[in-house]
Amino acid sequence: MATTNVPPQLDKLPPELKEKIQELRKLYAEGSEVGQRALDKLLGQLAAPRTDKPVAEITTAGRTGLRQGKVSELTVIAPFAPGGAKRLRALLKLLGANFGDAGEKVGTVHDMRFVFFDNDTRMLFATAYDGDWDPYIDDFVAKIPAELDLVFSTTENFPGLNTPGIKDWIAKFQITAEAWYVANPDLTVAETKRLERVGKALDEFLDKIG
Repeated sequence: MATTNVPPQLDKLPPELKEKIQELRKLYAEGSEVGQRALDKLLGQLAAPRTDKPVAEITTAGRTGLRQGKVSELTVIAPFAPGGAKRLRALLKLLGANFGDAGEKVGTVHDMRFVFFDNDTRMLFATAYDGDWDPYIDDFVAKIPAELDLVFSTTENFPGLNTPGIKDWIAKFQITAEAWYVANPDLTVAETKRLERVGKALDEFLDKIG
């Protein structure tokens, strides 16, 4: 069943955008009716220009990965070495499933997560960070080499963070996101913490005078 009821405002769109939408409708026509109905409902929103908030441009983070404003993404999927998942799970349990201390040492990490899948044969390591790819990896090497050696030694053929060519190893297993959302792309970790401190101080001041 082909999609129908295309919003009339789409006729006013630039030709290149209309062409993308037509191609999208053809692709979804090959899928389920659930997707086709959802596309019909959302086509107007998908094509409409944003007026409430400027959308940060998606660019490259450098060697690999995406960057939106001041924030970049990194996603690594690597195979576990034999027994690696068991070792890493025990480590993360000891840390209370929180790798925050290591992130604080780097100072540019927005979030960091570890996901085991395929029956504990592979690991997904994903993080969002400030700036470009090369300086971020350099920060890892300089500030938390032992922590990350402990983590990634559980994967196959990990050479060690201080080994020449470590960036090639990381890039080999990194997969660039197809799409990505950042709520505050123009705020670094340091700027976010400063705003939190200012907000807390303001709240305390208002409480005193109130």
